[in-house]
Amino acid sequence: MVSDNRAGTPLGNYLRARRELVRPEDIGLVSTGRRRVPGLRREELALLAGISAEYYLRLEQGRDRHPSAQVLDALAAVLRLDADATAHLHSLAAPDRARRRRPRPRQRVPDGIGQLIASWPHTPAYVQGRLLNVLAANPLAQALSPLFVPGTNMVRSLFLDPASGAAHGRWEVHTEGAVAGLRALVGPDVDDPELVELVGELSVRSDRFRQLWARHDVHPKRSGVSLITHPQVGPLELRHEKLPIPDTDCQILVIYHAEPGGPTAERLALLASLIADPAPDVARRNAPAGTADHSQR
Repeated sequence: MVSDNRAGTPLGNYLRARRELVRPEDIGLVSTGRRRVPGLRREELALLAGISAEYYLRLEQGRDRHPSAQVLDALAAVLRLDADATAHLHSLAAPDRARRRRPRPRQRVPDGIGQLIASWPHTPAYVQGRLLNVLAANPLAQALSPLFVPGTNMVRSLFLDPASGAAHGRWEVHTEGAVAGLRALVGPDVDDPELVELVGELSVRSDRFRQLWARHDVHPKRSGVSLITHPQVGPLELRHEKLPIPDTDCQILVIYHAEPGGPTAERLALLASLIADPAPDVARRNAPAGTADHSQR
């Protein structure tokens, strides 16, 4: 299995990974001669953040795990972290963060949520778990994309079965977002056994996943617009809403909807009718009057 323990702590690993991604010229340093390391040197980062090189080395090696908020903000500024990545950096250094050592119980979707999405025949909806597992989905969501079938881990499917996400287009962008979204969901809990197993499997079987995971990108997957090209009804421009479900282990209700009266709404309604009316029923309904149905003979 592959874990995040190269430097001993998640904080140290994160600092190292992000340091290696910052080019000296990006922050106004003049790069002279051949550099032995990618990105910034430790001494350069420490100097720009206003801390000693020795102290920064202790942070990266995991010998000091709880820097002050001021130090973290200074490091984040030099590393050019956005708000989400800066919040992630602070969470990695939080002294009271819970390190889970026992496996979590199997996730179960609340009965009310399962009944709710099942009552929406015209609105695709599914429930995802903290590792981007699909825990429940209504029929229209499952018809919309193979990624939304219950039991699917969307990250595993994207990397090991690219065809499953073909309707979503731009595989490179989609995989990058999936890994950064997974990082955001698990936060500092990188030693969770299920996560370690998933990361280990994908790191061995996918070069791209291994490279993306090593970057430590963190971008929560929020509400927005998705473009999905369905093989039966064509292109769909759908808004998706992501609603955290209270009293669950990071479960999220994902709902897709179209602009009322637009072409996507018409195509989504067509898809709903296709799954509501199986082909044999449609054939019988369209048969000429007087044609006998011999299916039960």
